[in-house]
Amino acid sequence: MSSTPEQAPTVVDDTSVTRQQWKWSALAGMASYLDAGSIVALGAGLALCQEYLNVSNGAVGTLAAIGPNALGCAVGAIFGGWLGDKLGRKFIYQYDLMVYAVGILFIALAVNTSMLFVGTLIVGIAVGIDAPTSLALVGELAPAKARGKLLGFTQVAWCLRPVIVLWLAVVLAPLGWLGIRIIFLHLFVVAVVTWAMRRGLTESVRWKAASQAAGSAGNKIMLLFSGANLRAMIWTATIYLFWNLAAGTAGIFNPYFIKKLNAGSQAASVGLASAGFIIAMVVTVTVFMRFSDRSFRARKTLWGIGAVMQIVAYSLFLFLPFTIPTIIMNILLFSAGGALAGEGFYKRYSARSFFRLYCAARRKGSPSVSRGPFSASGVSLCRCWRVQVSERWLVC
Repeated sequence: MSSTPEQAPTVVDDTSVTRQQWKWSALAGMASYLDAGSIVALGAGLALCQEYLNVSNGAVGTLAAIGPNALGCAVGAIFGGWLGDKLGRKFIYQYDLMVYAVGILFIALAVNTSMLFVGTLIVGIAVGIDAPTSLALVGELAPAKARGKLLGFTQVAWCLRPVIVLWLAVVLAPLGWLGIRIIFLHLFVVAVVTWAMRRGLTESVRWKAASQAAGSAGNKIMLLFSGANLRAMIWTATIYLFWNLAAGTAGIFNPYFIKKLNAGSQAASVGLASAGFIIAMVVTVTVFMRFSDRSFRARKTLWGIGAVMQIVAYSLFLFLPFTIPTIIMNILLFSAGGALAGEGFYKRYSARSFFRLYCAARRKGSPSVSRGPFSASGVSLCRCWRVQVSERWLVC
């Protein structure tokens, strides 16, 4: 757990991934791990906090809206993306998870709804700040022909945390609200440990090179909202908006729905929800990470199959009764489909779709660096890079 910075890995246009790239991607991917953990911990505890803290039905919806699954995350992403571009990845890593840990403590120790709401909002903002910077770093570390593999790896981290949290909720279910407090306290410990391990990360080499690029902030924003950048942002925003309506609902409300509609017990609701994340993790590793870097045609095929599966998954609720068999079919189809045409695809597409916001002034005999954008609105979570040295282009 040394805080001595390691030398940043050199990235080339290759399919191989070094051990250090896996390690750094894992540390950066902990953003997805903690993000998912907080969302699912809230989902697992909604029914119980409603009972023990006298939270109304309307307040339950508000709580979900301001947390790491929605508004809080959006606010954090807007400012976190800008800060990550302006001050660097290392700056974000020095402080962000401490903010997350404070918010988690507010929730874990909540004795009234005010503490619960304040903690949820803080966690949401902290997740929104950390996730864009972390995923940008993974994109910067990854070779072009292995970017889907490393970004898919962050999805594995995202899926793993809910499984752990949900099964903890099953084991601790007899303790009621105390069990949910323990789950949040464990997230606090993980956040602090991750923060300590990240102190060994050095600044992104590509960010340091690109930060010297010329251009005013106004010009950078104009580049984002024009031409290919604008089209790419609208496309990725549309994908993520509509996909996340379903995914966010499933992530935070599935256990709540199952218990409240008497489709199963608290343990059954949590167990079924965790099965979805296990399915997504398996399909991500065996299919998405294996094929997403092969070709545009391969990604298009994955997208088409995954999209159809997810549409069918939620169509079931329109025609079939809300029972355990229907829920199982929904979880199976949506989880597998989401692994092919969900957040992992969105990350991969963003990393290839956005072009530069900065362009260093070209001088004879000096390298020219162009840096892919981090959207000021927090929509783009990844960057793509081009580095020109002499007459040779290395697509990273």
